Amino acid sequence: MASQLVNLVFDSALPRDLAGFWEGLFSWDAPFQPAFRSEAVPKRGKNRLHLDLTSRSPGHQAELVDRALSLGARHIDIGQGPPAEKRVPWVVLADPEGNEFCVLEPREQYEGSGAIASVVTDALDPERLARFWAAALGWEIGVREKTIVGLRPPGGRGPWVEFLATKEEKQHKNRLRFEIAPRRGKSRAAEVRRLRELGATGQGSARQDAVAMVDPEGNEFSVLAPR
Repeated sequence: MASQLVNLVFDSALPRDLAGFWEGLFSWDAPFQPAFRSEAVPKRGKNRLHLDLTSRSPGHQAELVDRALSLGARHIDIGQGPPAEKRVPWVVLADPEGNEFCVLEPREQYEGSGAIASVVTDALDPERLARFWAAALGWEIGVREKTIVGLRPPGGRGPWVEFLATKEEKQHKNRLRFEIAPRRGKSRAAEVRRLRELGATGQGSARQDAVAMVDPEGNEFSVLAPR
C-alpha cells in the first residue's frame, strides 16, 4: 500500500494574494494541488522546501523571471551570488511572502514534468529521506547523485520530488509541506501505522480531517482521508 500526493500546502499571511501570485505565474498542471492556508506566524529563515520551475529555452526562462518579478517576486541570494554575477544557470527568486523558488535553465531530465520541475526538500541525509518518501508514495528513485536524490513521478509525468543535501539543521515549522492520502477503499489508520514503521512520527492534529505527522528529519506532513 502507498499513499498518493494530494496537496502542497503553503502557509501564508495572505492566502488569497499568494494564490493569485502563483496562478498568475503559470498554469498549475501537477497531479497534486496547491493549498494556501492562513498562518499568522511570519516566515523565519530559509524554507526547507521550495519549487523548481521548468523552462523550455533561455528565452522562456527570462520570460518566466520577468513575469514573476512583475507579479511581486524579487531576486534573492541564498549563496549562488547576485544575478549580475551569473555564477549558476538558474535564477533564484522569492515570492511576495519570501518563499524561495528557482527558475531553471532547460534540462532534459524535466522535459515531461510540466511547469513545475520538482519539489525540493533540504535534507541532512538525502538518501535516507528519499527512501522514506519512495516507500510512502510508491515512487521510484530516478536520480542518485552526491548532493541530490530524486524520486521519479509515476509514469514519468509531473514534478519530481527531490532531496538536496544541506548541513543546516531544521529550525522552524515548514511553511510548505505535503498532504498525502491512501487511495479509496484503504484505511487511513493502517496507512498511519505503516508510515510510522517507515520512520515517521505522529504529532496529533488540530484538524479533524487530517493526521499530522513528521518524516524522519522532522518535516511536517498530513495524512488525509482516503480518496
